[in-house]
Amino acid sequence: MRYALFLGCTIPARQMNYEQSARAVAKALSIDLVDLDFGCCGFPIEPVDEVKALSMAAVNLKKGEEEGLDIVTLCSACGEMLAKAEEVLGKDESMAKSVNGVLSKQLGAEYGGERPRVVHFARMLYEDLGPEKIKGLVKRPLQGLRVATHPGCHYVRPSTLSGGFDDPEFPHSLDELVEATGAKAVDYIGKEDCCGGGILAVREDVAKAMTRKKLETLSGKVDAMVLICPFCGIMYDRYQKLMAAEMEKGFGVPVLYYPQLLGLALGIDPEELGFDINSVSVDGVLEKVGV
Repeated sequence: MRYALFLGCTIPARQMNYEQSARAVAKALSIDLVDLDFGCCGFPIEPVDEVKALSMAAVNLKKGEEEGLDIVTLCSACGEMLAKAEEVLGKDESMAKSVNGVLSKQLGAEYGGERPRVVHFARMLYEDLGPEKIKGLVKRPLQGLRVATHPGCHYVRPSTLSGGFDDPEFPHSLDELVEATGAKAVDYIGKEDCCGGGILAVREDVAKAMTRKKLETLSGKVDAMVLICPFCGIMYDRYQKLMAAEMEKGFGVPVLYYPQLLGLALGIDPEELGFDINSVSVDGVLEKVGV
């Protein structure tokens, strides 16, 4: 199993624990993650200039194509943008012509040829390994750990891009991956709600209210929240700590990336999984699983 690893912009700058744990888990599972000279996926500027956003995505797709590698992403928004570019450029001749005009002018190249598969890291684990195989590799079962999953907005939406591998209204694949570790995936009201990160730059007050709503729902009811998107991580982990200080009231919901949870179950040392970078203390989680 060999993939080009697409880190995106946010993870290397602000959520290094996600990258660190994903690399550690991939190594333990004999998955080869190859680093290419990728740039931004284009997602942040899509509302302003769709052609340039798709051009940025196309450059990255072309790099995967040239290396003969499928692309695995850690960021759900990056995965959506790259998959969307493949679909649009494969079907819309006019848009493909505009994008190739940009690429030809800037790089002297065009997008085309064999298109690499773009898949989220969690989906890769779910489809290419599978929960049952992961369960068989567990060395430290996380029994007794109650976990709330947060799939986020872009992981399986829009369903036309995800190929229907999971239900966009009632996603279950992340829950199955959690339960493969021995932990219990707890259902709760508001599971599919947005973290608020998408509007943080324009309405911080609304974004924080969206984050707070879910944290208040989960506070005292679960041992941890598990997610798979760096923006969700920023909102529920970093902003949880900021809001707790502002409100003088803690929520006490540790936030883990799925590779961190899986890494614990695979017997990887917590120091290799980036837990020292987490904003909200994970000591209770580590103590409960016997680390």
